[in-house]
Amino acid sequence: MADSSFDIVSKLDRQEVDNALSQAAREIATRFDFKGTGATIEWKGDQAIEIVASADDRASAVLSVFQDKLIKRDQSLKILDASEPRQSGQVSKIDITLKEGITSEDAKKISKLIRDEGPKGVKAQVQGDELRVSSKKRDDLQAVQALVKSQDYDFAVQFTNYR
Repeated sequence: MADSSFDIVSKLDRQEVDNALSQAAREIATRFDFKGTGATIEWKGDQAIEIVASADDRASAVLSVFQDKLIKRDQSLKILDASEPRQSGQVSKIDITLKEGITSEDAKKISKLIRDEGPKGVKAQVQGDELRVSSKKRDDLQAVQALVKSQDYDFAVQFTNYR
């Protein structure tokens, strides 16, 4: 019998992020507390979002609205890397970069965790920006998934390619 396996990845659903951004922009345009503040949220390139408002607290409020929309669309807030509000002329800006992929150091941490605390006979190998976990028993793979989910990493974790 062949080994069963799955991949541990950190990917974002670009369409869901785009939908959340559009919903946040619509809400900001219609909400009374944002009237006259010049608050906007928009894409800045492929992996970045920019928030512009007249004051730091308004820019932070726009970020909060965007985070609410992401949560409603089942996206982890760990994909966001938001800067502190900064003054740029008359306006306040927040730059957000979207994080995707597992770094080699993080992949090593996860594979060490699986080796140390996971069931015996489970193998983990790094493949680019993802981690392939394989074992003869599917129950062991489910135990590894529960183990990885129980950890609090600073990046979003998904399981794909379950075979």
